[in-house]
Parts: sequence; C-alpha cells; structure tokens
Amino acid sequence: MKCPICANWMKFSFEAKVLHKYLTQYEICDSCGFLRALEPYWLDEAYSSAIAAADTGLVGRNIMIADKIAGLLYWAAPSRGRGRYLDAAGGYGMLTRLMRDSGFDFYWSDKHCQNLMATQFEYQPGLGACDAVTAIEVMEHLVDPVAFVSDTLQHAGADMLIFTTELYEGTVPKPEEWWYYAFATGQHIGFFKRQTLHAIGNRLGLQFYSANGLHIFSREAVKPRIFNWATGRWTAQIGARWIRRRLGSKTVSDHEDILRFCGSQVGIESPP
Repeated sequence: MKCPICANWMKFSFEAKVLHKYLTQYEICDSCGFLRALEPYWLDEAYSSAIAAADTGLVGRNIMIADKIAGLLYWAAPSRGRGRYLDAAGGYGMLTRLMRDSGFDFYWSDKHCQNLMATQFEYQPGLGACDAVTAIEVMEHLVDPVAFVSDTLQHAGADMLIFTTELYEGTVPKPEEWWYYAFATGQHIGFFKRQTLHAIGNRLGLQFYSANGLHIFSREAVKPRIFNWATGRWTAQIGARWIRRRLGSKTVSDHEDILRFCGSQVGIESPP
C-alpha cells in the first residue's frame, strides 16, 4: 500500500487486537513516518457512540485547550481574536461554548455527533469565511488526513487550522507502551511524527508550527516565539482571564439571543 500522505510505500509494523477482538495489522511509511491501521473495517462498531465512554479526559482537556487557543488567537493570529472561527468535528459543542464564553465568535460543526452545548451556533458557509478552524483530537481518527485538512479549510474559507494530536518520536512505540493507540476503543487509526505533519503541510502548501501540544497549518506565517509564549501553561491560564475581560464574554448575550430565537419560533414577542 502507498502512503496517503507522501505516496511512498508502506510496510508492516506490528499487529494488535482492536476492540478486544479484531487482530489488526499496522503499517508504517519509512519516508514521512505515518503509522496507520490497515483497513479499519470496525469503525462503524467503534463509533456506535461518537465519543468513547473511556474518554474521561474530555472535560479537562477542553478547558485546558480553550485557554491555549484563546492565547494563540488573541496574541499570534492576525485577527487578534475578533474574527469568526469554526470548531470542526466539535463533538458535544463544549469547546465552542467555552470559546464563546471567552468572547470569541466560535461556531460548531460535526457530521457524527449531536451538538449539546452550542445549539444555535452551528456553522453554515452563509455566515461567511472563518479566520481559523480548530480540530481537537481529530487527526488520529481519519483515514485520509490530507483530504480532511484541505476540505475543512475550503469549507470554512479559512487559512489556518489549529489542531491537536499526540506525536511519537523516533521508532514506532510498541503496542503495550503507548496509551494513545487506544486499541480498546478502536477509534484511533492514524498516528503521526512531526515530519509527517510537515509532509502534509508541504503537500497542501501550508506552513507547519507546533508548540505546547498545539499544532498549526497556516497559509500565513506565524511567529513561533509568540506562539510558544501565548500557549504556555501559565501564560494561557492567566492570559485567558485577561482576554475574556478584554473581548467580553458572549455567555449572557448568547443566552438572550437564544431566548429571542425560541420566542420567535412559537410566536412570543420578545421584550424590548
């Protein structure tokens, strides 16, 4: 099989049991380092629930990531936090809600999950182009990461994709030594090195940056020092509160807008 990222040949790497029952081969590209499950035929079963019950880090991860993204968009992105943004494959809508609570005009989309926390803020192209798109813990779920990056940026009219995925370094981690394989859930099927992401960027004409667990594909240059500083643990935590005051949280205004929308749907006149 040829690598879907760099078109070089892939070779056998190891076998592992997925969902506790499917013995599966994993193959590696020696050129770009892309590692993937070969023919993941179990995905319908793995996604009987869009978000795995074992993902107990969902809430904490979103809170931490929201602070880092706030710093990145405010300090390192051209729009300085005042643009329009999309959280692609946004799950239950938690990140969209957190970002709106921090003052960012964020919207949600996800083909496979119900929007529970950001209803009325589903993205449609008619809203206009977005300054950036986020894709948190998405890349490792994809059969074709290159197509996802290209299609997502095109759909949103954006020049920047901000994403997370755990990277491996050096040789391929042994199946029993890396938790990120997540064999028990069957949802993680592709794994990356830094050079793999560089290869995706090169193929699509995008610059690649990485710092503090966040990765960026961008058509415009990003200043690495500001990116690194803005997304550092303590800077992000302290800075997020300052940014929220600076931009003005959308929590109350969203609440009022949703009440007006609901009232209009049932013919109730909104108060002045």
